Amino acid sequence: MTPPEPAALVYVFAVCRGGDLTALAELPGLGTGAPVRTLAAGPLTAVVQDVPAAGFGEEALRQRLSDRDELERCARAHHAVITAVSALVPAVPLPLATLYLDDGRVREALGERRTSFLTALDRIAGRAEWGVKVYALTGAPPSAPDAGPGAGATPGPSRPAATGSGRAYLDRVRTRQRDREQRHTLALRAAERVDTVVRGLAVAARRLRPHGVEVTGKHRTHVLNAAYLLDLGRERELRAALASLRRDETEVQIELSGPWAPYSFADGGIADGRIAEGGTNERGPNEEEIDEGRISEGRVGERRIDGAQVSGGGTSP
Repeated sequence: MTPPEPAALVYVFAVCRGGDLTALAELPGLGTGAPVRTLAAGPLTAVVQDVPAAGFGEEALRQRLSDRDELERCARAHHAVITAVSALVPAVPLPLATLYLDDGRVREALGERRTSFLTALDRIAGRAEWGVKVYALTGAPPSAPDAGPGAGATPGPSRPAATGSGRAYLDRVRTRQRDREQRHTLALRAAERVDTVVRGLAVAARRLRPHGVEVTGKHRTHVLNAAYLLDLGRERELRAALASLRRDETEVQIELSGPWAPYSFADGGIADGRIAEGGTNERGPNEEEIDEGRISEGRVGERRIDGAQVSGGGTSP
């Protein structure tokens, strides 16, 4: 006999070691009407919220994550809870749409990966994530603007003039291509110097996928997208180092964001909404990515509600 479908599922936002988390009850979470609450599992505590199975079951979740507006709403709510938890205690953020059938399944999952979570919590305690992006400028080169094969020629059927103009046009195209390649090479070298300096301040670093033109715009190219885990209190050093780099590295634009909850460094063994053997938790979207419209399938991935696979929607980065 098939067991009845549950009326509610348990959505898990983050895992921590406990502490005074009473303030979380005031958060709306995903707006289901149920309070954001804590769930103890030995030395670990999960921050969870009950959600209706009708709205977060396999098919409903697939549709929800395929709708861009709804995906953004869920991502913002997810991030808001994680930010609130991280402001109170060190916390391992879990991926968007991590769901379990009941509290018992959550406790079982945390128990199976207790060591991984405790190791991750030790790693991120007293630290925050910062993002550094480096862009190569791709504006018009100093050479003359594009012109057609006959531009600048005297009107008329003079074939020698047209031939000469065509060669000049091809020369300009080749020159612009060389200029672009040289600027890109200089930008990559500058990005490596930036990365070296910031790594010197950080306890850990991670390279992330650069953004495409749909995010950066056509006038710049993303050459470094990196996350750095820094001890709390080193923000002034970081900002001073980047200010110096901006003065020296005039070929690129350097942007700093943060501090964030340590999405990129909280490897606690969670993947696909269940505990994965030897896995790492998929990095969730932070507020910056949401604002830039980069909530992607890679951030949602494939979720499992206790084994029932749910393919996430979204847009590609």
